[in-house]
Amino acid sequence: MSADAPAKGWRESLATYRHPRVVQFLFLGFSAGLPFLLVFSTLSAWLREYGISRTAIGFISWIGITYSFKFVWSPVVDRVPLPLLTRWLGRRRAWMLLAQSGIAGGLLAMAYCDPRTDLWWMVVFALVVAFSSATQDIALDACRIEATDASLQGATAATYQLGYRVAVLAAGAGALYVAQFVSWTAAYQTMAALGLVGIVTTLLISEPERRATAGTTELEGKVATFAAGLGTMPGWVRKALIFVYGAIVCPFVDFFARFRWMAVLLLLFIGLFRLSDIAMGVMANPFYIDMGFSKDQIADVSKIYGFVMTILGALLGGALVFRVGAARLLAPAVFLIAASNLTFSWLAWVGQPDLMILTIAISIDNLVGGMSGSIFIAFLSGLTNTAYTATQYALFTSIMTLPGKLLGGSSGWVVDKLQEEFTATHKFGGYAIFFVYTALLGLPALVLALIVRRHFEQKETPPS
Repeated sequence: MSADAPAKGWRESLATYRHPRVVQFLFLGFSAGLPFLLVFSTLSAWLREYGISRTAIGFISWIGITYSFKFVWSPVVDRVPLPLLTRWLGRRRAWMLLAQSGIAGGLLAMAYCDPRTDLWWMVVFALVVAFSSATQDIALDACRIEATDASLQGATAATYQLGYRVAVLAAGAGALYVAQFVSWTAAYQTMAALGLVGIVTTLLISEPERRATAGTTELEGKVATFAAGLGTMPGWVRKALIFVYGAIVCPFVDFFARFRWMAVLLLLFIGLFRLSDIAMGVMANPFYIDMGFSKDQIADVSKIYGFVMTILGALLGGALVFRVGAARLLAPAVFLIAASNLTFSWLAWVGQPDLMILTIAISIDNLVGGMSGSIFIAFLSGLTNTAYTATQYALFTSIMTLPGKLLGGSSGWVVDKLQEEFTATHKFGGYAIFFVYTALLGLPALVLALIVRRHFEQKETPPS
């Protein structure tokens, strides 16, 4: 630490959480976290309770693939103005408001659907919610980066994550409680009303200023050189080519230029890192319901208690990254993610709704999930170039969930086939085998994690 950069005291550090911009992202984080479970595991519980087959539930979970393709339209959100809204609110808030309106409207429409008679309409509205949510993520990520300087980025990220986790709790445990004691319609109406949190916050805050970094200046210089080489092309063609080159080509060329052949392995590893976790997650709530757990038991253990364990795991992961480094922790994280699925296999093999075993399984799964999340976010952040952070990070987070979502869509069909095969010998034998199968899905990521660690350790080791 330099002499002109004295260490900040605890009081000064904690005071950053009172900064208006930092507080704003507590509510915007809530808006970002609200929709996810409502088109994923909470929706799965609703569908299963109304008698929808596990195979259909698995296929419907493919709605979540929307999040995995958000990098495709992220350049549009970044650069294309919305009629009237952009002039009124600014480019970030305009897209945020449009997306938040789509989330609230889609959830409200889902509330009035009956899965037994309106399943296709429910899927359509869930797709609207997912697409709007992914679009909101793009705009919010950019807004968060631009809203504060470097000294407040840590505090802003912390309040954003806290708001996100509270929203996940509301959309998970909260929705299940309302469904248990009132109805599923009331549950989704309540979630639609909570969508107003983001809408009101977006209307009240100010548009962030766009600060040009050295990386941004370099990028704009490359784009200007490219534009000059287009000569006298028609205006709309010239603008389209400049947009494609500056917003899409440059970030990808930069990533492959920096990592060369290793870039392909990195993208493959990113896609496989959470494969075990995501493939298992689709069938978690249907499994609890088939086992005989009530919705309030599921909410108490897997949502509220699980929320606490996830936060503890995230803090543990952050401390480990600080002490050991993210790359060295990748292989242990992959192993623990896969191994944690075996606790659910144990619960299935017991064959009855044992609340103690469920608590143990949730403890291990959520603690590992929170820890590995901190490790992986730190690793991904280190891969980005500050000149292209938004597009590259959108690419990483999109790829991160894509294979798991694709495979997770068939998880219901896998469980149905396994249950048909093993029900005669064990009531939940199919589920037990399924969770072992999802654990084995982590093996390719484990091998790649070891290769990635070796690459970065060699890169950091100075030549003798």
